[in-house]
Amino acid sequence: MSTQEEYMREALKLAALAERKNEVPVGAVIVYNGRIIARAYNKREKSKDATAHAEIIAIKKACKKRKDFRLNGADIYVTLEPCVMCVGACMNARINTIYFGASINKQNAITASELIEKSELNHKCNIQGGVLEKECSELVSNYFKEKRKNKFKYK
Repeated sequence: MSTQEEYMREALKLAALAERKNEVPVGAVIVYNGRIIARAYNKREKSKDATAHAEIIAIKKACKKRKDFRLNGADIYVTLEPCVMCVGACMNARINTIYFGASINKQNAITASELIEKSELNHKCNIQGGVLEKECSELVSNYFKEKRKNKFKYK
């Protein structure tokens, strides 16, 4: 198993925890110098905060730990392709590489890599998708299938 897969498995554990807490199952870990320095999962439902995505929470924790908003040299592993907000946060935090598992795959939606490519910010993250894609895709797909079956009853 590759190091990328090991880190993504940690993110998958967090996504499963989010699912158990009735949150969209997305998990994220931030790695710096070969060590996980931050872990997070979605908390939008519990916090009633639209910005409480796994990536944002993980970035906040990593910045606090490093005592700097700059996370140069750090990588983030997230189970689902980051949204526009989260890609922007990664670029502003100077994340080196974004690794993600499942793609968003919405028609006409801008992808994370397109957003990075079109950005005029002075920092551009590297991006690599498809890390443990099958496991990540199944987790989020099954979550939404179950929600549709129950007519999206969140409580």
